[in-house]
Amino acid sequence: MTKRVVLAYSGGLDTSIAVRWMIEEWGVEVVCVLVNVGQDAEASESLSDIQARALAAGALECVIVDARDEMANEFCANAIFANARYEGKYPLVSALSRPVIVRHLVEQARKFSAQAVAHGCTGKGNDQVRFEVGTHALAPDLEVLAPARNWGMTRADSVDYARKWNIPIQATKEKIYSIDENLWGRAIECGAIEDPWAAPPEEPYTITRVTQSEPVELTVSFLSGVPVAIDGETLPLATLIASLNERVGATGFGRLDMVENRRVGIKSREVYECPAALALIAAHSDLEDLTLEREVHHEKARLETRWAELVYDGMWFSPLKEALDAFMAETQRHVTGDVRMVFSAPGLMRIVGRRSPAALYDHGLATYDAADTFRHADSEGYVKIYGLGVKTWAARQGAKNATPPRA
Repeated sequence: MTKRVVLAYSGGLDTSIAVRWMIEEWGVEVVCVLVNVGQDAEASESLSDIQARALAAGALECVIVDARDEMANEFCANAIFANARYEGKYPLVSALSRPVIVRHLVEQARKFSAQAVAHGCTGKGNDQVRFEVGTHALAPDLEVLAPARNWGMTRADSVDYARKWNIPIQATKEKIYSIDENLWGRAIECGAIEDPWAAPPEEPYTITRVTQSEPVELTVSFLSGVPVAIDGETLPLATLIASLNERVGATGFGRLDMVENRRVGIKSREVYECPAALALIAAHSDLEDLTLEREVHHEKARLETRWAELVYDGMWFSPLKEALDAFMAETQRHVTGDVRMVFSAPGLMRIVGRRSPAALYDHGLATYDAADTFRHADSEGYVKIYGLGVKTWAARQGAKNATPPRA
């Protein structure tokens, strides 16, 4: 029986020729799965055009899955709970979409009785890890194939290969940028960006081009940590994210330029535009300042870094990640309220107000005016006891009592 493979299909050059290459070199049947995680927002061609390309390359079928709400409600929401930014900057744009795609790859592999899944990643990037580790977590019995790690073709070779087999690609041999897009943002690399000293060119940006010169003020409302409304208008999370990308991105807010440490040990200069992601994480974190108890807040901040690392490293489906999810979800019970933000060109953001029915901020305790309810006299004993250990150390072992060094 001919082996059947389910391919994570994007419609780009690599995955398009991967269909034909696997058929010719490995003698397999290929089913393509195109998972819509929001990448069609600025697409120059329709998903049906991309589907037709897969069939032209020789795929038995190309299944299109609309996973935008799934991406928002399960993956983006959890990233917001964790204020997730890898290395304190990157809000996990591509890293969040890969487990969504993996879930549907496995589902379609079962549906089509496939023995393997495949992806179009090279050996240098993070995505190969995310696809393969995720697949092994959900379906240890499935083989994972990576044709781009085997074929040894340059980009020019790949373009020629597509032409040889009459695969209708848009790519040329003079590729400038590599762009990955989803609901949470856009990741841009290659070309002039590969020089970390060179300023990134304006050309590849789309959602953060300044088209709004006047400041934009808006209020984001949260319910148990989930963004639910903008300026009082309740929206599904996927719609809310798309709306924020448009409104906030128009002021130029949401660009990142960073050198990051890939999982495979390479430092890579990456440029991102993710206005909604950065705005929502900033607003959510600010609301937590108002609503989380001190010890929970401090411990959560420590674990947020670990959560982001796990997701970046392809460990979405792992026991530690799931355990941290439970902790993060527990902390969100009272993260309800509103955050007021002002965005102004070029790319500036300020949080100017926040409120919550569950706020731990007590004006009477915080104020220095006549409404002060804090018992100042109580602090004398507290400070003495708090500093008693240091005082004892200073008297017995402190620097002024240390034995002088021998001559």
